Amino acid sequence: MSTLSSVAVYCGSRTGQHPRYTEVALDVSDYLVDRQITLVNGGGSIGLMGVMADRVLARGGKAIGVIPLALKDKEVAHTEMTELLVVPDMHARKLTIVNLSDAFIALPGGFGTLDELFETLTWSQLHLHHKPVGLLNVDGYFDPLLAMADRMVNEGFVLPRARRLLLTADNIAGLMQLLEEPVPHSSAAKWE
Repeated sequence: MSTLSSVAVYCGSRTGQHPRYTEVALDVSDYLVDRQITLVNGGGSIGLMGVMADRVLARGGKAIGVIPLALKDKEVAHTEMTELLVVPDMHARKLTIVNLSDAFIALPGGFGTLDELFETLTWSQLHLHHKPVGLLNVDGYFDPLLAMADRMVNEGFVLPRARRLLLTADNIAGLMQLLEEPVPHSSAAKWE
């Protein structure tokens, strides 16, 4: 049994060019359901987000979606979620997801996925939460991003301890093992 009761998954509102992304989204969904971990996501019915919610719900798991009113009005909301929370805007969506989740995983996606990932990671760096943040690096999808994060450290823009907050694995079991370990924060909160 997992020590995590809910995990937010940031992922694409599209499924991408390769079937492997959908396969991994389904694997992550199965992993969560098998361990009775609630999926928290952006509440959409489309892309990898919808694929994951459909799988979790079909297997009897729990899925909580958080969607801004503007996107609900565009009829992309997943109306079959265990719970669908409608919030005023994107900032409220991100804050609500952080508050509902014990850990965070980013799967392949676009700008929105990276926005959610980096805001959550920045909040961790600033000690606004002490929850683990991870990347599931599917077939090297995030290799350029990880290289950029390392360059930020090498160029002096990111402290090494802040870089260590971004946990990475290429399979869900390995990533979940990392997410269940204590978050490597320093004892004193400092702006970094």
